[in-house]
Amino acid sequence: MRDMTSGAAWGHLWRYAVPILLGNWLQLAYNAVDSMIAGRFIGKDALAAEGIAGPVMNLVILAVTGLCIGTGVLMSEFFGAGDFGRYRESLGTTVSVGVMASVLMMGAGVLLTPFLLRLMAVPAEILDITTLYLRVIFAGMPFTFLYNALATGLKSAGDSRTPLKFLAFSSLLNAGLDLLFLGVLHFGIVCSAATTVAAEAVSALLVAVYLRRKFPTLFPSRKERRIDRGHLRKILQYGGPTAFQQAVQPIGKLLIQGQVNALGVTTIAAFNAVTRVDEFAFIPEQGIAAAIATYIAQNRGAGKKERIRPGFRAGLRLEVCYWVLIGAAALFLRTPVMCLFVAGEGAQEVVRTGSRYLGLMAFFYLYPAFTNGFQGFYRGMGKMYTTILGTALQISMRTLGTFVMAPRLGIVGIAYACVLGWTVMMLFEAPYYFHTVRKKGLPR
Repeated sequence: MRDMTSGAAWGHLWRYAVPILLGNWLQLAYNAVDSMIAGRFIGKDALAAEGIAGPVMNLVILAVTGLCIGTGVLMSEFFGAGDFGRYRESLGTTVSVGVMASVLMMGAGVLLTPFLLRLMAVPAEILDITTLYLRVIFAGMPFTFLYNALATGLKSAGDSRTPLKFLAFSSLLNAGLDLLFLGVLHFGIVCSAATTVAAEAVSALLVAVYLRRKFPTLFPSRKERRIDRGHLRKILQYGGPTAFQQAVQPIGKLLIQGQVNALGVTTIAAFNAVTRVDEFAFIPEQGIAAAIATYIAQNRGAGKKERIRPGFRAGLRLEVCYWVLIGAAALFLRTPVMCLFVAGEGAQEVVRTGSRYLGLMAFFYLYPAFTNGFQGFYRGMGKMYTTILGTALQISMRTLGTFVMAPRLGIVGIAYACVLGWTVMMLFEAPYYFHTVRKKGLPR
């Protein structure tokens, strides 16, 4: 556990953020390896199918994790105030409500998969394998939610290292099973989805056992796992807007994917590959934002306003340092990285297409470093609707830009559309930050 209400902000933030960053990298590395294994051992159609499935999966998964993010801010406030009873009750209510909701989403996802894929104009030659892949992934939704809820409980108390350990174990298990069943035994794409679900179930079980044995003061009892209406209202107040916000982005990405699908299987495959690289930039930046939100929420709960702005500035510096690292890697390694994703017939064109995109994005990754930092500030301050508006502006402009530029410029137009969205988001977030500082009376 880490109490962030005393001590240097920079030390708290990087010690908290680095395990999250490593965990995100590890998860993304597995996702990339999964795509590489599918592309190399099953073929280009499998790589394209997983790329199409990604936005649909994220639409549901990010909504679930969004609920956890918002609830994590609430639990961080209780932890900072030393109110462990309310902390446990919030975690227990979140788990109970979330598991029930994820079961419902699982059923809806399995039933609606064919409709969603036809709506996205998925090419006929990969429609069947994409449908099978998505249905198996939807079947694992309860495990996905349970792991995220319990991991959020640990992170809100300042422990970001333990979830990393469980994530590392499950990712290695997942990759090993993929290599065995796809690379050695030559099973199909359904097996790739099944190994992902199995790894998620293992992660959920491990974190539950750890929390109960090592930190019983934070683990909700059977009584505290009942749905408490008062806590449910607070959870929905914090987590509901964040869940909606997280779902807004994949809705836009679904529309963007529809534009990509119209450009042919080669571009679909290239876009799947570069999306994996994009995630290496975006998701760790969101991890740093989570550190900012936890730091601010704990200090706000403890009534220490004087620590909020210095902590936020330290978080932005950490975001910029990360951008330098990931931007350089994307710029200088873009072609070798693309070569990892595909081999055989048509591979050279996929590599060329993806490399053009990554050459631009290496510089553009600075924009979400700042926008994510501001998102962390607003979440920590409990201003969830502000984060929704910023995200809605960003994804709306990005989607509009893609519709205009992708048919004319191809995959490069999607990169420019990203910059358009982030620029509009910054024009809203930065001025509103100074308004919030004055209104809340936050000292320098």
